[in-house]
Amino acid sequence: MIGLSSVLLAATFISGVNPDLCTFNEEGECGTGAVVPWAGSVWYISYAPHKPNGSTDKLYELVSPTERKIRRDVSIGGTPANRLIHKETKQLVIGPYVIDENKNVRVIPPTLPDGSTHLYGRLTAAARHLTDPENKIYITTMEEGVYAIDMHTLAVEELFRDGNIQQAKDVSGTLLPGYHGKGSYSGQGRLVYANNGELSPEARVDPTIDSGVLAQWNGKPGAENWQIVRRNQFTDITSRGGIYGAEHPETDPLWAIGWDAKSVLLNVLDHGQWTTYRLPKGSHSYDGAHGWNTEWPRIREIGEGDDYLMTMHGTFWHFPATFDTAHAAGIRPRSNYLKIIGDFCRWQDWIIMGCDDTAQNEFLNKRKAKPGQALPLQSNSNLWFVKPNELDGFGPAIGRGSLWLDETVKKGDVTDPYLLAGYDKCALYLTGLSTVRFEVDEKGDNTWKAVRPKTIAPGVWDLSTLSGEWIRLIATEDAAHVTAVFHYSNRDKRERASEIFAPFTIRKGAPLMGVVRSGKGDEDLPLEYYANGRLMEVVMREGKPVFQEVTNRVRRLDMANACTIDPRLDAGDRYDAASAMIIDDKGNVWRFPYSWADKARARRPDSRLCREVCTERDLLNLAGTFYELPAENAGGYAKIRPISTHGLHLADYCTWRGLLVLVGVGADEPAGEHVIVSDDGKSKLWLGAADDLWHFGKPSGFGGPWADTAVSADRPSDPYLMTGYDKKVVTLCADKETDITLEFDITGTGTWMPLKTYHLKAGESQIDDLTHLDAYWVRARSSQSCKVSVLFDYK
Repeated sequence: MIGLSSVLLAATFISGVNPDLCTFNEEGECGTGAVVPWAGSVWYISYAPHKPNGSTDKLYELVSPTERKIRRDVSIGGTPANRLIHKETKQLVIGPYVIDENKNVRVIPPTLPDGSTHLYGRLTAAARHLTDPENKIYITTMEEGVYAIDMHTLAVEELFRDGNIQQAKDVSGTLLPGYHGKGSYSGQGRLVYANNGELSPEARVDPTIDSGVLAQWNGKPGAENWQIVRRNQFTDITSRGGIYGAEHPETDPLWAIGWDAKSVLLNVLDHGQWTTYRLPKGSHSYDGAHGWNTEWPRIREIGEGDDYLMTMHGTFWHFPATFDTAHAAGIRPRSNYLKIIGDFCRWQDWIIMGCDDTAQNEFLNKRKAKPGQALPLQSNSNLWFVKPNELDGFGPAIGRGSLWLDETVKKGDVTDPYLLAGYDKCALYLTGLSTVRFEVDEKGDNTWKAVRPKTIAPGVWDLSTLSGEWIRLIATEDAAHVTAVFHYSNRDKRERASEIFAPFTIRKGAPLMGVVRSGKGDEDLPLEYYANGRLMEVVMREGKPVFQEVTNRVRRLDMANACTIDPRLDAGDRYDAASAMIIDDKGNVWRFPYSWADKARARRPDSRLCREVCTERDLLNLAGTFYELPAENAGGYAKIRPISTHGLHLADYCTWRGLLVLVGVGADEPAGEHVIVSDDGKSKLWLGAADDLWHFGKPSGFGGPWADTAVSADRPSDPYLMTGYDKKVVTLCADKETDITLEFDITGTGTWMPLKTYHLKAGESQIDDLTHLDAYWVRARSSQSCKVSVLFDYK
């Protein structure tokens, strides 16, 4: 076939990533829009950030883990993420491509030769037709375009015009509120559509504004036949039938997943009625009101019967295929993850995940801690192959979410149901009400029972022994500024670093320094490594990553200028006797624990402090701990969480071909599964997956807001990180008699709750175990001016 290239690949997998399967384009981002098994192969597509009329992205066919074809003859690119298998005509629709059971590919172009529009737009979802499902389907776009496609002739009927065609000032379209369409699905006599953003200056900075929509259309012409279900951010909509559509469209429940500032949302359409359930967030990196930070979370069948997989806000979830309002039991967290996953499927013994790894454009994710240094030269991403049992073994699941968030409530107000089951430690923090009633749905059958105590007062309540699937709260009075927030976590069983990190132990000699970045070169896409005035490339040869030296002086100077870490740059990091600090772009001070007993080792001016490693998510490497750092418009430092503590001198890190690259391998370390070494032994790099970082070991450290610090009476300290740590012990002392109150930010938005007060005599120390308490941040306040130490030991 003209334009088709087939490449035999070595079966080189590093932490589930075959670097040779890398996707790339010439745009600011290269994510994976869809991954679907069909006709004996796995078909997948990449996408560019805003290309309604095509791009340099490709259609790929994975014949086996060692053979891939690029369908160059038909590839037209764009921003596609739609996929549907039309069972009547036995065809897969993936992006603008229609593939029959014999692998013949037809293309529906965005425009016709005469320039008229055809299937124009950023194709976001596909759904079965409401009135002629045997012959037609719907394809929807991110800007509210709705098309009916004849699956025999591929004739296109425009039902609602795409906002890009309108060329209005607001390209989001005028049909519905919100922007950045994500999902659509049909069932129970309606087409349901979701978008997850807002096109406004406010949405680019404030993750709490009204944003997104879940809407439905009855199939009749005219905008008046659309109805808004809920004005919040939503992504995937599906049913038990998944990629095939609802098997019983009149009765099968539909599931729509989304979120707001408070929690993850699960809306269920059951017997014609919508019901909202709430779940905790494992990560806040998805929270931007503009919607850009969230790439097509899904609920999909993965070959485990009625146990489906849901990806949402950084958590892998068990999701029961039987879920409806009468059978709402069984949703459970599996683990937390770092990768950005656009789609996934079961193929052979693998769960294959299409990711969004390395973007040339940081978009809105800019901060002074990474001042435009070492940006990738070309966008690229990859597939991630995971065994089903591995889904339970990444980050220990944590979850944060609210039912009320600084809200005005009326007596008798009842909240949505909030997930209670699935976590080892569950706590409720309540403020703003004198009491509140709460009820539990024990079996998920929508039978609610008051539990003892029937009412609870403000403060923190341990719910760990409370059994049930869902919990809801009922206001006992009118009140303002009411907050009810849940902090959940599972036991962190990580005791030591995995053997895959053995090359970094001090027994292997001094670490090798240098800087890295993802280069440019399409299929030959190299990794660039610069150290001691020498530029090396890592390229793929016969399925293996190998070093080769670059002698071009211009390229060497460019790498040195663009990537060398300049210790004179004010990146906002500081260190004192109490803790490590970050001073953010607004001048706020955030304090973090040290991982070393010798605190002087914490300052590493030749080490990378912060870098984007998954599109629009940063990795912060501070004082020996890696942190997942959301973009500023998704909460920023206030919503950070620790991943693992390594306690090492790691000079640099980046992503390349779907792999995480770490610089700092011991000088004496030989080559191995994760370490590549140049022929002369002077260059060494570690390669793995971003989610390998969980296996460095649990987050730990020592520090606090004050260490023999002169403080003023009633003036609060800087906030000190508390979230994501397992065991927590605080030691307090002062040189004068005083009361020290510890206040806890329970929401990550500055909702400070005083929960512990200690009366200290002069020179006296007190030690307290705070493992039962979880919050985003903690700060201290002294009743007297004196010298105080408030230091935490996290283990």
